[in-house]
Parts: sequence; C-alpha cells; structure tokens
Amino acid sequence: MGTFDNKTVIVTGASRGIGRAIAIDLARRGASVVVNYNASEAAAQEVVRAITDAGGKAIAFKADVSKADEAGALVKACIDTYGKLDILVNNAGTTRDTLLMSMSEADWDLVMHADLKSVFNCCKAAIRPMIRARGGRIVNIASVVGLSGQGGQTNYAAAKAGVIAFTKSLAKEVGSRNITVNCVAPGFIETDMTRALSEAQTTALMAQIPLGRLGQAADVAHAVA
Repeated sequence: MGTFDNKTVIVTGASRGIGRAIAIDLARRGASVVVNYNASEAAAQEVVRAITDAGGKAIAFKADVSKADEAGALVKACIDTYGKLDILVNNAGTTRDTLLMSMSEADWDLVMHADLKSVFNCCKAAIRPMIRARGGRIVNIASVVGLSGQGGQTNYAAAKAGVIAFTKSLAKEVGSRNITVNCVAPGFIETDMTRALSEAQTTALMAQIPLGRLGQAADVAHAVA
C-alpha cells in the first residue's frame, strides 16, 4: 500500500523538470495523476508512460492554466476521470530574464500570468470540489528568489513572492474546511531552465549552496510528497 493510494493529483507543468519528477514520485506512492502540459504533448505522454509502465495511473491533459477556463477544464477532467480531486500541485511557470530597464511589458505580463495568475486560476477551480469533499491539499511551487530577490529576475521574483503571500492567505481562508495550502520554495535546481545559465552564473550560485551542488528535481518531489 502506498502513502497516496486512492488519492488523485493534478500536477501543472508536469511534462518536464520539477513537475515531471513530482508526478512520477506521487504516482509511485500510489496516487492517480493528471499530467498537465501546455505545449509539450510528447513529453507529457512520456511521463504518462513512465507512470503506467511502473503500474501507476496517469492521464495527460493539455491546458494553459494562465487562462481561467482552461484551468477549470483541467480540474473537471480530473474529476470526470477519477471521480474526485484530492491534491493540486501548482508547478507551471516560466522565466523571461533581463534587467528591468530592458524588460518589455510583454515579458512582465507573460511571467505574471504563467507563474502567479495560474495559481489563482487553478486554486479557485479546485477549492469548491475540495470543500464539497471536506478536505484537500494544495502545494504551490514558489522559489527562493521570491524571498531573496535576484538581479535580472524582477518579474519572476515578484511573481514567486506573490505565490508565497497568496499561499499564506488562502491557507487562512480554507484551513477550517480541512484544506491545507502550502508552498515549497526550491533553490537552484538542475533543470532545462537552469542549464541555460552561463558557467560564471552557475559557479557563483554554487558558492552560495552549502552542499556545493545544484538541487535535483527529485529533491523537490520528496518535499512536495
């Protein structure tokens, strides 16, 4: 028996990186998973195969969760497929890094919608069925950058700080309904996003990390579980 037997989970942005690791880890622990993706259908289907080949349950579902109607459709798909929604992991997000004086309004808006509005959309869609079910778990993936700040990431840092404050506020709204809302704020994790950093940037980051290595996506998955 797994820890998450008979539990259903939505993981947004689950086709690669941290989201992929979370989806696979929760499925390994017994959960039935909805692997959400926006653009990377082949990668999402590969995550589903990795789960089902290991004996787990998973479906892939395309939704741009920065749009309210698509976030709602994602929640509906989980309930239609598995009968309920127990756990929501808001992981979807992106970066558009540049100094503020060079940042376009489009790059600001894109990160705000992908990283912060998506959390609002998915939580709003999930709360009502969780209240009806008398319980639920929401985990939002933030970032240490939302706590410490980072040059060249004013948009990303502001969005992730917003996720942290949103999490604390929603937790106070729904705690009495047996719904917990928490966030995990990873440090620098080895993903496609961080592989784009220059060698000098990576070396500078390593100097700040006591273990002397970047985190792995599996580290975050364990924290979420």
